[in-house]
Amino acid sequence: MTADMNPAIKKIRNVTACTTYEGRLYLVGGIVRDKVMGRPPTEDVDLVLEGDAVELARFLYNEGIVDHRPVTYPRFGTAMVQIEGRTVELVSARRESYAPESRKPHVEPAELMDDVMRRDFTINTLLEDLHTGEIFDLTRKGFADINAGIIRTPTNPDITFYDDPLRMLRAIRFAVRFNFKIESATCQAIVRNAPRLVIVSRERIRDEFVKIILSDEPVRGLRMLKDTGLLQEFMPELLKMQGVTQDGGHIHDVWEHSLHALEFLPPQANLTLRLAVLFHDIGKPYTKTLDAEGHSHFYGHEAVGVELTKKIMRRLRFSNNRISRVERLVSMHMRIGEYRKEWKDSAVKRLMRDANSDAADLVLLAKADRKGANPSASLSDLDELQRRMENTLFKQQVQELESPLDGNEIMTLLGIPPGPKIEEVKNYLLDQVIEGRLAAGDKDSARRLVLAKFGA
Repeated sequence: MTADMNPAIKKIRNVTACTTYEGRLYLVGGIVRDKVMGRPPTEDVDLVLEGDAVELARFLYNEGIVDHRPVTYPRFGTAMVQIEGRTVELVSARRESYAPESRKPHVEPAELMDDVMRRDFTINTLLEDLHTGEIFDLTRKGFADINAGIIRTPTNPDITFYDDPLRMLRAIRFAVRFNFKIESATCQAIVRNAPRLVIVSRERIRDEFVKIILSDEPVRGLRMLKDTGLLQEFMPELLKMQGVTQDGGHIHDVWEHSLHALEFLPPQANLTLRLAVLFHDIGKPYTKTLDAEGHSHFYGHEAVGVELTKKIMRRLRFSNNRISRVERLVSMHMRIGEYRKEWKDSAVKRLMRDANSDAADLVLLAKADRKGANPSASLSDLDELQRRMENTLFKQQVQELESPLDGNEIMTLLGIPPGPKIEEVKNYLLDQVIEGRLAAGDKDSARRLVLAKFGA
């Protein structure tokens, strides 16, 4: 869908035609940028008005095109409306100033030129007249920077980043999204202002980082985050992997290995898998030892990696579900590397059971890990494992595996209260089922096994 086909835009255009709003209302930001670049339009719709945007929101509501009452912010001259389920931000043309440790600006009405100069990057300053479709480049840099593939601020970058430090992450996000370069003065300003990231909420940092890691060029984004000093501000644990050399077929240090592993992931790799690959060896700097021959070892690095992964992801306010899934992949990445074609079906089933819904991603992690260590390494064994795991009947058998006794039955049988012992017993019974020594529905045999092993 093009921006011109957006029903919210069409409705606003229609009800404001032949009113005092015509000629004073402009599309701005990503929706205009993407149109100029010939890209699919962003879902975000931003409109700037030479006038009172709060009054415009009320006008649209009174005209009956808004889904519900507008959300207004008179202090900032902005409003949010929903039209056919699409969010539209209305902004009064304004200039902004910031107190040193605040992210809330002091706002005052201004002209369009002032408004575009307060925006993050020149590529986002283009204005499109809502009614005529004419596009204006008031900075005289918007079109040029899009054509040249350059990210730069419309005004002094030190002021831009000092006022809103999140824009430093956005610069890198746009660079990797569009395969653009960050202009030298803008990049140097990011380096100088990187410590200002401390005033930005962790949730907003997380959201920008996720967009970078999900881009087509996550490795380029990570290198830029490191080189500008931004990574040090919110994920310093990753930097400790630099310079940590490895044996065992590795041709890179741990940091470079992790980046190369990311490059070997398929383009459709999801966020959980990408994070797991990034973090899978994060415990190595803390566990490195040398044997008598001078060979390096990293015993238990996956366990240390799980704790560091949890620490980082909690800091950035990832969901508990996302954290547990990434932890599971990090903790199991060495185990799948031990796969041999001689493994019995029961061993493969146990691996799939433990990996749960992330079993397929675990194989992809193992492949990326191996190729990241040595691009010429063979994947034939992991390909075979993948085929075994993808076998429809085999997957169904794994999904049907469960302990014959539930928690309440185990507590009654052993006379114990709720606690970790219950999970231990259930896992024991599940292992018996996987090994074929116990039928999934055989409760009587399960009770005998439990009593024999754990006592009454």
